[in-house]
Amino acid sequence: MTKALPSVSRPATPGFATFDDGHHSLLIDGDGEPDFSAIQTSDDFLTLKRRITRFILPACLLFLAWYVTFVLLSAYAADFMSTPLFGTVNVGLTMGFLQFVTTIAITMAYARYSKKTLDPQVDRVRALVGTDEELA
Repeated sequence: MTKALPSVSRPATPGFATFDDGHHSLLIDGDGEPDFSAIQTSDDFLTLKRRITRFILPACLLFLAWYVTFVLLSAYAADFMSTPLFGTVNVGLTMGFLQFVTTIAITMAYARYSKKTLDPQVDRVRALVGTDEELA
């Protein structure tokens, strides 16, 4: 079941036109090109930016805090980092390995978030100019 997209309303600008195809508005300028300023101020585009920020900002801050903690412990808590866990594996080596694990986990989480949340919103933004083609 396909849900119709809401029309985008904006003030009329000389030389620019908003065409309504019954499902969504096509934001096209007088030369037939996308009206990028209107797209950037549309509700769909602003929602996309918020959704991106909602994932990126916390993920970056958490990973940066984790990385800085690792670096600071390596520099100033050598005794703690050299504490053996089992065999020749110590805390520092384990934390270094976990940096890779964390990177992979964040990448997988972002791919899932993007597919589930961002991609449908990108399709709505593309619909504003009537383009459904894939990006090369």
